[in-house]
Amino acid sequence: MDRREGSLEQPQMGRAQPALWRNVNFWLIWSGQTISTLGTSISTLALPLLMLALTHSLALTGLLVAARQLPYLLFSLPAGALVDRWDRKTTMVWCDVVRWLALGSVPLAFALGYLTLLHLYLVVFLEGSAYVLFSLAQISALPQVVAPEDLSRAYSFDTIMEYVGILLGPTLAAFIIGLAQTVEVGALLAYLADSLSYLISVLSLLWIRISFQIERVERREPRKLVHEIAEGLRFLWGQRNLRLMALLTALVNFLTSPIILAFIALAQNGLHLSVQMLGFILGAGGVGGLLGGLLAPWLRSRLSSGRLLLLIAGIWAVTTLLLALIPWLPLVVAGKFVISLLYPIYSVIVVSYRLELTPTALQGRVNSAFRSLSYGSEPLGAALGGFLLFAFGAQAVFGFMAVGFVGCALFVMWSRLSRV
Repeated sequence: MDRREGSLEQPQMGRAQPALWRNVNFWLIWSGQTISTLGTSISTLALPLLMLALTHSLALTGLLVAARQLPYLLFSLPAGALVDRWDRKTTMVWCDVVRWLALGSVPLAFALGYLTLLHLYLVVFLEGSAYVLFSLAQISALPQVVAPEDLSRAYSFDTIMEYVGILLGPTLAAFIIGLAQTVEVGALLAYLADSLSYLISVLSLLWIRISFQIERVERREPRKLVHEIAEGLRFLWGQRNLRLMALLTALVNFLTSPIILAFIALAQNGLHLSVQMLGFILGAGGVGGLLGGLLAPWLRSRLSSGRLLLLIAGIWAVTTLLLALIPWLPLVVAGKFVISLLYPIYSVIVVSYRLELTPTALQGRVNSAFRSLSYGSEPLGAALGGFLLFAFGAQAVFGFMAVGFVGCALFVMWSRLSRV
């Protein structure tokens, strides 16, 4: 290892990890995150509904979604370097504590008569910032928790966890909102449920006894943070296929960032559906994502990553085009199912490739560099999506998405990612 490094990770001496099915530490993380992801999915529906009920503005709601995603653009690069320096488990615990307090402040402020739009914007920004650190720590810790041959399967289960939450969250959110006399009060109850889910995540993390990183040897003169960030960026940019995957993912995330708001606008303004039916539509996405997470390792072992990326982009283009042309309820449900079915497959392809290629000591920085580029496009997509929904409506926005996904397919072919 380079002696100029300020904090070096000694090579892992083959600490044997049990098979995934018997890996208690992995399942503790997985179960705690399943609960907190379920809570997040509850507030994913509650957040735009609360903002729409308070302001009746799709544009302001789009900006609120953008504020939640803005920390990816602002903090991903330094967060990755810090995750490689700090204790990852401790970081994850404190991030969940911050999210518990931030989300819990919303119903408390409403009960006291002090809830404002500024408060909501600050809460989602703080929650998004904590999520950036937490998610980077979690994914960077994964190679230390599971055996190398289980990485793809473990990340697939993480993806399944996310879509279990998406499957159940909107239905639970609709049920909770329906318990109250107004949408505002119901949405605040949903926020409270999300807040409590982070406490469960904290408890699951505290039960884990292994380290989330390999042993470090501290040098007297640690390297500057900017140098560590640059090292992750250099590694990412030096790997051609990884660099192209980051650019492709930036475009995909830009296109999909306003998709939940687009479905809400289509359901409420176009189809005039109830909150419960909206929860059913979003729940169909959870079913699709759950199935996609189960299929992802099987597909990755049988088809090349490049062919899968090209196929996914093409299907997304056709699906969003149909949603733009035919706003029919069964097709809307099927469209949400298909879009969500393919995203975990896409994620498993890209993330597994990145985890397998990146050295352990660089995991946090390379993951953050990738996410800074690929997720940094989300705030712009969400803000622009909100204004386009206000100006042109949901069907036009789905049409714009279709054109964008055609561009993704062309990018895969032009860049030769289809040969990966």
